[in-house]
Amino acid sequence: MTPELLCRILEGALLAADRPLSLEQMERLFEDAERPSRAELRQALEALARACDDRGYALRQVGSGYRFQVREALSPWISRLWEERPPRYSRALLETLALIAYRQPITRAEIEAVRGVTVSTQIIKTLTEREWVRVVGHKEVPGRPALYGTTPRFLDYFNLSSLDDLPSLMALKDLGPAQQQDGEPPVP
Repeated sequence: MTPELLCRILEGALLAADRPLSLEQMERLFEDAERPSRAELRQALEALARACDDRGYALRQVGSGYRFQVREALSPWISRLWEERPPRYSRALLETLALIAYRQPITRAEIEAVRGVTVSTQIIKTLTEREWVRVVGHKEVPGRPALYGTTPRFLDYFNLSSLDDLPSLMALKDLGPAQQQDGEPPVP
């Protein structure tokens, strides 16, 4: 199989897929006799990424695989395709999500201890319904409370390839409260 054909096959699969595709899923596109190596797949993906350099979309690697996505610079125009406004999330929900992302695995009681207030059941329900967090185990203490962690869907939604892509806590502390609230777009 030529590198050009491999690129076209991967491009078609990524365009047809309704979710990011992992390397394993891409491998399953091919019969055993024609299956490209991981190195060949990565080379083809790099070629696809370069081919998108002058386009309105880019090939991105996110938590669960690779996907094409519209470039951020075009969002003011592209967002007009959707009439409904993205949901706005409360500060409490975002603080809870941040604590789970940065300190996982973490129990609800540990979240409450850091925030100083009770975490509502609705917040945990919303985060699990969005598939941003899940129960990753239970703490070995009386009552065996659930331990929460983020999911690949969290990474995909926030355009991260891994938790290492989260901003450092020091970088967040450098933002003053006024900078965090004023001019920040709502989290969809």
